[in-house]
Amino acid sequence: MIPWEKIDTAKIPGSDEELRLMRRGKEFSIKLGTNELMNNRLSGSEAALATLAAKQIETVGKPVVLIGGLGMGFTLRAALAVLGAKAKIVVSELVPAVVAWARGPMAEVFGDSLDDPRVKIRETDVGEIIRAQRSAFDAILLDVDNGPEGLTRKGNDALYNAGGLKAAKTALRPGGVLAVWSSGPNPAFTRRLKSAGFDVNEVNIRATGRGGGARHVIWMARKR
Repeated sequence: MIPWEKIDTAKIPGSDEELRLMRRGKEFSIKLGTNELMNNRLSGSEAALATLAAKQIETVGKPVVLIGGLGMGFTLRAALAVLGAKAKIVVSELVPAVVAWARGPMAEVFGDSLDDPRVKIRETDVGEIIRAQRSAFDAILLDVDNGPEGLTRKGNDALYNAGGLKAAKTALRPGGVLAVWSSGPNPAFTRRLKSAGFDVNEVNIRATGRGGGARHVIWMARKR
């Protein structure tokens, strides 16, 4: 068995927590304490975040999509595969080192996705982008934490409370979609989405995208 090797660490802005990038052969893992946040062998549900959202806006000729959280690029690469040549994708990543890892040790995982002309990377809090916009996006895809309860950074809770959902709804165009990834169910969040005026569909999906693995949750919330 090949042992895990620590490649780098990075502080999370606004937090005392630290991310660790680990590698074992061609397998990469990003960890926070004892929690594995992502692994390049388990990408199914993060990719589904993009494909499910893209299906909801397939009639839009020039979709503008905001992705909160670069991570290992699963959602970005899936979005590039299913959105047309006229799409624009803004990726917001709070931790600059994560972008550096994508261009450095994980460059083979990311391929040429960061250099696609449809993509713009912004090293900032996705909440700031959302709050600064009005009717700007056809879809907002959030995978910035382990779900609606902040794990990596308590400040992420502001994305999922009543104020954060109101801001997201304002930033979406009519008929736009807020898609949120979570490691597990959260009935209170489902209720908040409905109270915020979204039409909500909760999708359970395997981490691998196939028959096995943990069950993750994706909320598809459409602006009325």
